Amino acid sequence: MTVVTALVVFIIGAILGFIANHFLSSSNQEQRKLTEQVNKSEAALSQYKLDVADHLESSAKLLEQMNGTCQTAMKQMQESTQLLKHATTNDTDAMPFFSQETQDQLAQTVGLRHPKKTDKKSDTVTEAPLDYSGEASGLFTDEKQKQTSNV
Repeated sequence: MTVVTALVVFIIGAILGFIANHFLSSSNQEQRKLTEQVNKSEAALSQYKLDVADHLESSAKLLEQMNGTCQTAMKQMQESTQLLKHATTNDTDAMPFFSQETQDQLAQTVGLRHPKKTDKKSDTVTEAPLDYSGEASGLFTDEKQKQTSNV
């Protein structure tokens, strides 16, 4: 009977072990899925950090380039200001706005212009237009109109 009892206990233990393994393995599967998700999230986070670091590095390089360009522009503005101050303190007639050749061409162009034509008709017209009546129509007078009735 000890063999039968041992066999029954073994079978009951196997069934209980199978059921316990089934429940434990599903929680293990969930735990494995969660672990995989955590690993994926950590990998995505580290990749995001690298992307942000690269972006910030390229932004810093661009700002350095902008700073250099601004410094160059400031130097050019200072040089231009100095040149302009130097030019205005000297005789202003020494440097005309147009060159002599351009001034000669402008003078020739003015001589080639045609004189404006005057409209002789607008000066001599003293008659009223044809659609204008010289006599009053009486439309805007306060006189009462005669009423006629057809009876």
